[in-house]
Amino acid sequence: MLELALKGSKRYYGWIAFLLVLIGIGSTAYINQLMKGLEVTGMSRDVSWGFYISQFTYLVGLAASGVMIVLPNYFHNYKTNKHMVIFGEFMAIAACIMCLLFIIVDIGQPTRALNMVLHPTPNSILFWDMIVLNGYLGLNLLVGWTCLTADRAGLPHPKWLKPFIYTSIIWAFSIHTVTAFLYQGLPGRHYWLTAILAARFLASAFCSGPAILLLVMMVTEKFTSFKMNKNALTTLVKIIAYAMCVNMFFFALEIFTSFYSNIPGHMHPILYLFEHANGGLVTLMWTFIAFAAISITLLATPRFRNNLKLLPFTLVILVIATWIDKGLGLLIGGFNPTPFETITSYWPTGNELMISMMIYAIGALIVTVLFKIATDVKQEVGHSQALTCGCSSDDACDCTCEEEAEDAPAEA
Repeated sequence: MLELALKGSKRYYGWIAFLLVLIGIGSTAYINQLMKGLEVTGMSRDVSWGFYISQFTYLVGLAASGVMIVLPNYFHNYKTNKHMVIFGEFMAIAACIMCLLFIIVDIGQPTRALNMVLHPTPNSILFWDMIVLNGYLGLNLLVGWTCLTADRAGLPHPKWLKPFIYTSIIWAFSIHTVTAFLYQGLPGRHYWLTAILAARFLASAFCSGPAILLLVMMVTEKFTSFKMNKNALTTLVKIIAYAMCVNMFFFALEIFTSFYSNIPGHMHPILYLFEHANGGLVTLMWTFIAFAAISITLLATPRFRNNLKLLPFTLVILVIATWIDKGLGLLIGGFNPTPFETITSYWPTGNELMISMMIYAIGALIVTVLFKIATDVKQEVGHSQALTCGCSSDDACDCTCEEEAEDAPAEA
């Protein structure tokens, strides 16, 4: 099926070329980091994790979020979104690869990653994080590619695959839980020292991840003949709404616990983020609060939630809100104040941002290629028409699709 990725329109090849240019630009910054070391980053003795690890944390949530599509289909026999499952799995593949790349660039010399394999330390949470991430990547590659191959051949999905599918569902929860344990296991960092952190991570993942997937699917609809099932879209948006409400409820619990208990160690990181931080972080954190409130309001109101023209805007501000909280504030707030009650300001350097741009471009390239293959296969077997009509089975569709099919562009 890889040959399908080599066929496309000028717009498709233009987008691929643009991503390759970004990767080339970012690779020069990475070579600079390899030559000079991590001194080109904003990290220091007191802030030993930086923008790379914060993006790793956010993308682990994106990888885990695919379970919100897979789980209803296989655990609850909700077949309405069955043709979207493959896209959730392919998104998880790209997210896992980006997570691993952020780890590679964070440790400095890439060969250091081999230490976890050559000298395994099961008593280390990082060792188990390596296991669950690579395992989840392998499971999604196996399940996604096998299912798509069976779809193209017009065959049912093989029965031997079901144990791997159920394992991947459980594994999705484990990857973000283990990532949370990396933070929770540091007693000197009060902002992370909370039993609810893993639950916060999962709630954030289950709203931001599906939101990103829906945005990518909307772009896919615009440039291909593939159409999402509107019932599946509505259900997924409801899941996003509930998860975002739970995410902000957990955040409010942290605020209450910190300030009602009046424990300085728990209050100071929050006060730093929202009052004293440098580099515009205070403005960003209040933007997070505002965007979170707006997105919840729009998602919780049926009239706004079901407005397909307004929905992309709602999802974008939700993604921005969760990224500020989890992809920036979580890490910087955890390192300040330091255990010595001092402040060590951190802000990503241009070199860090360029390398991060390179990794995100690699992820976008993987998503583009995989989604191109998936949409072409769906078009070959007629699933895109079934989705347009709202059909949820592989059988012949009884409803009329001519009007929708005429409106869809013929070339992917």
